[in-house]
Amino acid sequence: MSAPVRQKRLPNHAVLDDDSVERYAKLTREGLFNLMPKELFWEAHYNYLKDHGYQLRPRYTPGWKPSWIGTNLDPTFCEDSIMLVKYQVIDATRISNRELVAIKAFLKDGEELHIAQFFASIRDPQNHCVPIHEILPDPHDSQLALMVMPYLRPCNNPDFATIGDIIDFVDQTIEGLVFMHKHRVAHRDIAFANIMMDAKPLYPSGHHPIRMGYTPDALYPVTALPRAGRGVRYFYIDFGLSSHFAESSSSYVVGDFGRNSDVPELSDDVPYDAFKVDIFALGNLYSKEFEMKYNNMDFLPSIIEPMTQRRPELRPTAQEILREWEKTRATIKESLFRWRLAPKAEPAFDRVVNDTVAVAWEGVYRLKKFVK
Repeated sequence: MSAPVRQKRLPNHAVLDDDSVERYAKLTREGLFNLMPKELFWEAHYNYLKDHGYQLRPRYTPGWKPSWIGTNLDPTFCEDSIMLVKYQVIDATRISNRELVAIKAFLKDGEELHIAQFFASIRDPQNHCVPIHEILPDPHDSQLALMVMPYLRPCNNPDFATIGDIIDFVDQTIEGLVFMHKHRVAHRDIAFANIMMDAKPLYPSGHHPIRMGYTPDALYPVTALPRAGRGVRYFYIDFGLSSHFAESSSSYVVGDFGRNSDVPELSDDVPYDAFKVDIFALGNLYSKEFEMKYNNMDFLPSIIEPMTQRRPELRPTAQEILREWEKTRATIKESLFRWRLAPKAEPAFDRVVNDTVAVAWEGVYRLKKFVK
């Protein structure tokens, strides 16, 4: 029989019946919830990181024992049962101010260290490259280093909800691309997975860093606030494939790699312009993730079409894209910013209902504005 647990602060789904207690106890003894082999890397760094001011979650404490042993708690809803998804990066808490951070283990002999530190040193509102708090040497492997960054959330989690959300994303990602190229850095791996956001304004009470749809204690579902008007900021991350060119040097490179396999000129043998690859990749992202998925994206083709020209020499520079985008943006009606995103795959009946609700909310917005 399991030991009693005070349940008044726990949701029903976090407490097991007696049969389930025995079943999960058996699974626990068999090692189902043990640290995965790649998680052992972080367990070995627990004390080192704590000495430098960063606290890993209880799961990575050396000698960790599951908190649910001897209780009737469901391990699924015990925070220390939650495993890492990407083993190269772990969440941690900065002890001095309780800020959530991300720590990445990386090889320090590549361009990533140099480029990350270079951008982190530049204070500029156009800088949308992930900030770096500090770089720590790895105490166990001289070829590795540990990069401490703010904790960021995937840019599309939660989903974009309004046309204004997309316009703001385009604003910031073009601005960030202009900044990188102005400083002679080509990212070379632009994709949704490498653009993240500071989502703290959307989750004022926080969320779990791995099980992101739940509260920090992993017990209750959590819902994001709308993005509109909350100053969400987007950042380019992961400069592992990036190149930094001297002012007078050529920007031609070789290498058939990166997440965007649609870039036509990628080659291991024939040199291509790294900056033009960034242009194509970002335009292709706008096309696939927004224009092809949603209605009312008429403002995007003016930049997508030139950015995704098959011949690299026909693509504009980042600065030219920004100028074209600013002209297009100035023509977008204010009411369109608040309009909901309507998926092209949405059934007709759902579209009618959802559009009706959206019109009603727009009427409420206008009425409130009029009353004020």
